[in-house]
Amino acid sequence: MAKLIVLGRLGGLNDYIAAERTNKHLAAKMKREDMETVMWAAKSSLRGWRPKTPVIMHYSWYERDRRRDMDNVSSYGRKIIQDALVKGGFLRNDGWAHIKGFTDEFYVDSKRPRIEVTFEEAIDDA
Repeated sequence: MAKLIVLGRLGGLNDYIAAERTNKHLAAKMKREDMETVMWAAKSSLRGWRPKTPVIMHYSWYERDRRRDMDNVSSYGRKIIQDALVKGGFLRNDGWAHIKGFTDEFYVDSKRPRIEVTFEEAIDDA
């Protein structure tokens, strides 16, 4: 099993939608910056890891507090993380053939907000 740890937190879906409605360039900048954060974390956490089978991604979201809704945090976050892992060459693709599913769990850690993603290699039944 491999584990990705992204320190801090990513934007949320509500933040992204607000940025998109305000200025498409602002939304693109937000997405680019969040993807760069994930790629840097992946380069240190996932050195040499490349799955040979599809994966199930287990997300643990550690928020500073309970202010953001869980779906706001995870919907945008999963998209950014999966896109960054593909762009960084850690996953071949983020479609059905390469990601079999995912789980989400939520915690509060006011001193060390972060995202932990554990990768479970799944049986390839394609």
